Amino acid sequence: MNALTDLRPAARQAPRPPGLGASTRLAIRLAWRQLRSEKARLASAIAGVMFACMLVFMQLGFRSALFESATTLIGAMRADLFLMSPMTLASFRPEPIPRVRVSQALAVEGVAAAAPVYLAQSSFRNPDTGTRRTIQLIGFDVEAGVLDLPGLASVREALKQPDSFAFDARSRPEFGPVTAMLAARGPFPVQIGNRDLRVVGTVELGSSFGADGNAVVSEVNFRRIVSARRAALVDLAAIRLRPGADLLVAQAALRAFLPPDVAVLTQAELRAHERRYWEEATPIGFIFSFGSLMGLIVGMVIVYQILFSDIAGHLKEYATLKAMGYSNGHLSRVVLGAAGILALLGFLPGMVIASILYGVVADATFLPLNMTAERAMWVLLMIFAMCAVAGLLATRKLRDADPADMF
Repeated sequence: MNALTDLRPAARQAPRPPGLGASTRLAIRLAWRQLRSEKARLASAIAGVMFACMLVFMQLGFRSALFESATTLIGAMRADLFLMSPMTLASFRPEPIPRVRVSQALAVEGVAAAAPVYLAQSSFRNPDTGTRRTIQLIGFDVEAGVLDLPGLASVREALKQPDSFAFDARSRPEFGPVTAMLAARGPFPVQIGNRDLRVVGTVELGSSFGADGNAVVSEVNFRRIVSARRAALVDLAAIRLRPGADLLVAQAALRAFLPPDVAVLTQAELRAHERRYWEEATPIGFIFSFGSLMGLIVGMVIVYQILFSDIAGHLKEYATLKAMGYSNGHLSRVVLGAAGILALLGFLPGMVIASILYGVVADATFLPLNMTAERAMWVLLMIFAMCAVAGLLATRKLRDADPADMF
């Protein structure tokens, strides 16, 4: 009996429904075939996502270039702490502090050196056309070594000469072919403010939203150019600590020792202060953020229209799938799968074109525009979120797919 029982065929079990992973893969395959069936509509959707991607990349790139260019000078200073007026909003518009604070800082334990830095705006006469343009002057103690710019080491001794300066080779071209003229005939005279100086070399710093170009001079030559500035005032003080000194302890000691007419900031805090000015005190940061948002909204509308039209054109097919037992959740995954495919297909060419445009704009504006992996990842996430929202909105059309309408 047992043998006969063993020979009986096993009872058939009901087929198990596919798991979430298999169901999702099936939904994506169906979504891709559905998109591929209408090539013109697919191309339009990819173009819309690509446009939104490019717009977001450019807006975020400009925003990043704004902050990076605004803090390039601060990043080039070799100092641990800085003394600055609490009233200073941005480095290109500094409020002076008493020079005596620089000497007083040397009395604090852990401080190895303190050097003044001077910042001012002055007019620069183009040596080729004679036109004038505002340039930023950067004055510092040549021997202190608080400034580290490409090319500065080779002209450091020449800057000690009376009425000499180093021109920023990455300044806007409106200042004239200074670099080419210097290479062709050596040091030559250029008028800055109301004084004739000789350009003795070049450094590399770059323009920013606050300054179209820069001229680096010694402390003495700065006073000669900006003769109205009182010698007892400086714009910034760079402080270097002794090896092994604790940064936060030295900062607290300086704040306790010095009068409240100076703020003691680390380099990171000074960069954050500069960035906060451009982000909060000016409309520029908001404009770029708003532009990115508008790009995402435009892309979302385009993707929504494409998905909505696609669902409307295949209502009978969706109704058939419902009649076969597929749930609304599975059909929603089909739509979301289509949205994800569009996001990926639009992101890749958008990133490539944005990278090319970064190079074109950087060459034209001298702004530090570079494609970074972090920015690409953020934009990819935003594009996927944009398409996902569009897909969720379009899934409401699935309610119209009623199997009863087929009969």
